[in-house]
Amino acid sequence: MQEKIKSLVECARFQNFIMFLIILNGITMGLETSQEIKANYGGFLASFDIFVITVFTIEVTLRIYAHRGAFFKDSWSLFDFSIVAISLVPSSAGFEILRILRVFRLFRLITVVPQMRKIVAALLSVIPGMASIAALMVLFFYVFAIMANNLYGATFPQWFGTLGESFYTLFQVMTLESWSMGIVRPILEQHPYAWTFFIPFIFIVTFIMVNLIVAIVVDAMNEMNSKEEAHIIEEVQHVENATSKEITLLRQEIQELKTVLLTKLKD
Repeated sequence: MQEKIKSLVECARFQNFIMFLIILNGITMGLETSQEIKANYGGFLASFDIFVITVFTIEVTLRIYAHRGAFFKDSWSLFDFSIVAISLVPSSAGFEILRILRVFRLFRLITVVPQMRKIVAALLSVIPGMASIAALMVLFFYVFAIMANNLYGATFPQWFGTLGESFYTLFQVMTLESWSMGIVRPILEQHPYAWTFFIPFIFIVTFIMVNLIVAIVVDAMNEMNSKEEAHIIEEVQHVENATSKEITLLRQEIQELKTVLLTKLKD
C-alpha cells in the first residue's frame, strides 16, 4: 500500500495536476482582488479555495504516509507542509493576517517545477558570497552617506539632511532612477564638482558591486549544471559498463552452449 501511494504522489500526472491546481488557485486569488468579481462570484471563489486547500492537505498527508520520516528530513517537503499548515489556520480570532499569507501557496510551484527548484537551490548556495558583497556594499553606502551629509546636507537637506535620508538618496542613485536630472544636476548648479562624488559612487556600487552579485549567481548556476552533467555522464558510463558485462556474460553462455552442442554432435 505504501509503495502504491508513493508511486502515485511521485508520478508525473499527479505532479502536473498539483501544478495546474496551484496556477488556477493563483488566478482565482487574483480575481478576488476585484470587488465586482468578488461580489458576483465570491461564493464560488471561496468554495474553490476550500477545495484547493483540501486537495493540498490530502496530498501532503499522502506524502507523509508514503515517505514517513524521510518527509520531515527534506527541506522542500517541510516548505510544502508549512504552506499548507498556514492555509489551515482559521482567519478569525486574531489570525486574519494568516489569511493574507495564503497567497504563499503559489510558492509551491517552486517545489513542483524542477527548473524553479534548481534556481532557488543555486541562490541559496551563493548566500555566503552574496552576504560578503552586501556587507561591503553597506560599508560603501555608509562612507558615502556620511560624506554626502557633510557635503550637501546644508544645501539639500531634503536629500542629505540626515544619515537615513542620505542612505535612501544614494540607493535611488544606485538604481539609476532619475539620478541625473532629478538629483545630480540640481546639485551641480550649486556644487559644480559634485560629479566627482557621484560618478565614482555609481561606478563602484552600481557597475561593480551589483555585477559581482550577478556573477556569483551565474557561476553557481554553471557549477550546478556541471555537476548535473557529470552525474549524467557517470550514470551513462555505469549503464554502459553494466551492458558490457551483460554482453560478455552472454557471449560466455553462447560459447558454453556452442561447446555443449558440438560435444553432443561428436557423440
